[in-house]
Amino acid sequence: MAQYFSEPSRTFSEYLLVPGYSSKECRVDNVSLETPVVKFKKGEKSPITMKIPLVSAIMQAVSDDKLAVTLAKEGGISFIYGSQPIESQAAMVRRVKAHKAGFVTSDANIKPDQTLADLLALKERTGHSTTAVTEDGTAEGKLLGIVTSRDYRVSRMDPETKVKEFMTPFEKLIYVKDGCTLSEANDVLWDNKLNALPVIDDNQRLTHFVFRKDYNNHKQYPNENLDSHKRYIVGAGVNTRDYAERIPALVEAGADVLCIDSSEGYSEWQKDTLDFVREKYGDTVKIGAGNVVDEEGFRYLAEAGADFIKIGIGGGSICITREQKGIGRGQASAVMEVAAARNKYFEETGIYIPICSDGGIVYDYHLTLALAMGSDFIMLGRYFARFDESPTNKLNINGNYVKEYWGEGSNRARNWQRYDMGGDKKLSFEEGVDSYVPYAGALSDNVRYSLQKVKSTMCNCGALSIPELQEKAKITVVSATSIVEGGAHDVMLKETSNSSNMR
Repeated sequence: MAQYFSEPSRTFSEYLLVPGYSSKECRVDNVSLETPVVKFKKGEKSPITMKIPLVSAIMQAVSDDKLAVTLAKEGGISFIYGSQPIESQAAMVRRVKAHKAGFVTSDANIKPDQTLADLLALKERTGHSTTAVTEDGTAEGKLLGIVTSRDYRVSRMDPETKVKEFMTPFEKLIYVKDGCTLSEANDVLWDNKLNALPVIDDNQRLTHFVFRKDYNNHKQYPNENLDSHKRYIVGAGVNTRDYAERIPALVEAGADVLCIDSSEGYSEWQKDTLDFVREKYGDTVKIGAGNVVDEEGFRYLAEAGADFIKIGIGGGSICITREQKGIGRGQASAVMEVAAARNKYFEETGIYIPICSDGGIVYDYHLTLALAMGSDFIMLGRYFARFDESPTNKLNINGNYVKEYWGEGSNRARNWQRYDMGGDKKLSFEEGVDSYVPYAGALSDNVRYSLQKVKSTMCNCGALSIPELQEKAKITVVSATSIVEGGAHDVMLKETSNSSNMR
């Protein structure tokens, strides 16, 4: 007969944290959310860490290069989705790595023979008042000059006037060479009272701009997740089918960490993928694996060489694996068992393998529960899909703004490699849905708000770091009636626009 688990499969909503002793030091400003991303030996530090414990899901509707840059500014990591051609995924990774903190690739460029009318149309389209004049009109062309709003007066000039007649020519520009630091570039900006400073290479080709307005913006991101060259850290998803071609392309593009994207990770295919990485790159390439939901799955991937292990099957809001196949486990139960296995493995080997909870997050407080139960960081899909920076369309449905969101197992994604277990391709079935999520605005505002709640709860538990939370946390199962008691009850609620939770 089948093996039975003695405990029911539980979700995060079935638990609450019980407050602990809070000293005067337990203030939100004192809480650190720094966390390891990849494995390390006892007494050492993880080669990759994050200032916040959040990563974005390997999904078409979530993780492209735009969201990756924005999340890296906040201290997290995006895993660029792999259900696309290798070349386009590698290009996304390159764009993130080229987007050096404080250095902006010009997206307002014009040729010298174009007209004032062309310039005004470009300004209307981009919203930028500083335009680079390059030989070929591209962001990487030879820089011939710059146009700002101070260089022309619309009311007194013929719209057909050539840009080269009123631009500030290269000979009169102040610029810096590619390779200078952001600090050096900002010094030049401020010393010369400039609003924009072009960065060029040895062939006078434009590489970036540094803007005065971005100086204060840069100071607003104290948790920026940067590599040793001050470039944003970015991850990428791979599969267990074309890994021999995809992984080298992503490594060459500069991906900092990879993750095998699969609906179920306790498989020989994952071991083959990990073996390929270790044989070709040794430990220089970092790659996570998953997903698993129990100790056996964790141990298998740990011994296969995974740098981190992802937990969760069927718990995503757009995932229907459980109802289609009857496979999965409540996310809270899965996290607790895998965390115990991780700790046991660490005691036996002296190697700490971070674990990532993927799925099952409905409310902000679930983030804190996932961390307290042992997760080192959390992968989120729906949460990030709601923001301006996600790659999906923003729509107005019945007077409410929403964003499109679909699962990798849906017909729309057509990511069959993620779920392929063999058999007739005509009999493939969906394991994800196509849906909408309520639009929530800018990523930065929402992430900071959610993590403020996490930090506040940690203070209630007397913890100032994630390891301390895991050590001190007291967790209780809640009954159905206490769940009702925990919300507003026995009152008539006023209308409110508060959408702070992730529903």
